[in-house]
Amino acid sequence: MIQAKELRKAFVRSVLPEGEDDRRNRKKKSLREEFFAVDQVTFEVKEGEIMGILGPNGAGKTTLLRMLGNLMEPTAGEVIITDKTGEEVVDAVEKKRMIGYLSENTKLYHRLSTREMLHMLGDIYGLEKDKCEQRIENIFTALDMKGFGDNRIERLSTGQTQRASIARCLIHSPSIYIFDEPTLGLDILSADAIIDFMKQQKKERKTVLYSTHYMEEAQFLCDRIIMIFEGKIIAQGSPGEIMEKTSTANLREAFHAVMRA
Repeated sequence: MIQAKELRKAFVRSVLPEGEDDRRNRKKKSLREEFFAVDQVTFEVKEGEIMGILGPNGAGKTTLLRMLGNLMEPTAGEVIITDKTGEEVVDAVEKKRMIGYLSENTKLYHRLSTREMLHMLGDIYGLEKDKCEQRIENIFTALDMKGFGDNRIERLSTGQTQRASIARCLIHSPSIYIFDEPTLGLDILSADAIIDFMKQQKKERKTVLYSTHYMEEAQFLCDRIIMIFEGKIIAQGSPGEIMEKTSTANLREAFHAVMRA
């Protein structure tokens, strides 16, 4: 299980004084102010659950996911991770081993094939060679990658590259997956392969968090959803609960209703 407890993340930005519109002198006249990209966010995601994180661009979704993935320190609050026995994991290295994180701008080793990259990562995680190879074959099957898993990454299509990025997150068999826009811009077959993968992880009692702009996808896939605006949770619950509260027929309409409110 992973839990966000009163998470806050502060940044500093430059702003012009009120009434000032001289953009040419921005550097001379701008002021600096603190703002919270994530502000007092609290929720938990249990084993075998898929949690969707929805919100417009700039709402704080990526910042939240980075804090949950232990890639960014919160200004306040904490991220609590527990193992299968319910014990809190406190070791920083072990926390990272429990998480598979996919960012929007994951960089891969383009001159390697996906198989070569996964073998390299398996060595880093201390996997035995035979166990690593079997794990790779299982990943290729799960993500339908056998047709291109031995091609150099620089020659893959967008959808194939995204699946290679996800494969990178799987090699150490984490118990928590954090995906930032995993199906953004993909063709329907590539997107379906990733959605099917997330459904399979749910069956295997893994914890899945992911952000998306695709409301129909979230409605179909997620057990629960949180909607974020300006760093704050403005709605949460199952898709059915949110639609019932907003008296709407689908999650897209519910999202607009919540935003208007």
